Amino acid sequence: MMRMAGTPQEQCMTIRVLLADDNALFREGLASLLAQCPAAEMVGQAKDAADVVRKSIVLRPDVVLLDLAMPLGGGVVATQAVLAERPEVAVCILTISEQDADLFAAIRAGARGYLVKTISIDELCSALTLLADGGSVITPHLAARLLEEFAARSPTPQAQGPSRITFLSPREREVLRLAAMGQSNKGIAAELVIAENTVKVHLRNILDKLQLRNRQQAAAFAVQEGLVRDVRAHDRELDSR
Repeated sequence: MMRMAGTPQEQCMTIRVLLADDNALFREGLASLLAQCPAAEMVGQAKDAADVVRKSIVLRPDVVLLDLAMPLGGGVVATQAVLAERPEVAVCILTISEQDADLFAAIRAGARGYLVKTISIDELCSALTLLADGGSVITPHLAARLLEEFAARSPTPQAQGPSRITFLSPREREVLRLAAMGQSNKGIAAELVIAENTVKVHLRNILDKLQLRNRQQAAAFAVQEGLVRDVRAHDRELDSR
């Protein structure tokens, strides 16, 4: 969970970040840059897959920034292992790879973010806040590829009979639509004027009812069902932040 920092009046949330990359120079450089993020606290660094799993248990970060090219297992395996121990943590891949196969593998493993290393520090600070708040972040030009891929792999309404959208209440449909557009839990709560915990309950119920694994699959479902009519809307939402 995010920690409260400063006085009660300041109400400043501190996001605990664990950085995992086999390049020590990159780790140190990014750690210095993250000092510019008022809400972020670097709690540790890891050099390989085994190290990041161990430190995620001991240091209890809110967000793990994880390279794909990790020794002793790789970033996808490390993501699965971290989430097996701490399913509540937000794992975000930070990589040079823009290959669809790497993106899809990371999301299937449970990563809630996929960012390329050309990202600016301001963008990364915003991404950390969104991840810690329960949202998902993907480098914009890759986001449409992901949604299109999941939508293409989903059964067509004709093949699956009555649409599963009928399983959802009107409120759950609205929560799903906003989540598919990239809104964080806090953003959804503010727009619908409900508690953030209520949003989390709705999202959990949505995934259970639709038999989906994560928000990315839910977003693809929303696109397929017409709740979000343009997959590039997700890109524009990310670009506006």
